[in-house]
Amino acid sequence: MRVVIGSDQEGMVLKEFIKENLSKEGHEVVDKSEKASKDFVESTLSIAQDLLENEDSLGIAIDGYGAGSFMAAVKVKGMVAAEVSDERTAYMTREHNNSRMITLGSKIVGCELALNIAKEFLAANYDGGRHQVRVDMLNKMA
Repeated sequence: MRVVIGSDQEGMVLKEFIKENLSKEGHEVVDKSEKASKDFVESTLSIAQDLLENEDSLGIAIDGYGAGSFMAAVKVKGMVAAEVSDERTAYMTREHNNSRMITLGSKIVGCELALNIAKEFLAANYDGGRHQVRVDMLNKMA
């Protein structure tokens, strides 16, 4: 799986941990903030633009609380994103909402939980079917 990841200064340690571990598991990890982005808007928009150009990719944006990255992501037309802090939500937002990006807060989740969240997100597949009505509505909104 191709995973696009990025963070601001507050998310760098967590981003590096996730990046290293996902790479070890064979994922292609594209880091949009080798150096910390000035703010979460910059890093999140960079991830979102890449995802729109690469439909088979998924993204992970990290800042201090995850909320800022989430707000930036959902302003991008065609981007469905979710702020998550547990594994089940990460899995279900992909399966039922076709989320292409999750946002994490480095001050909310620790390294191991964040890695488990990322793994669940990447393991899920969009179910389509009855869920497509909601996804279509979300896509029309932004």
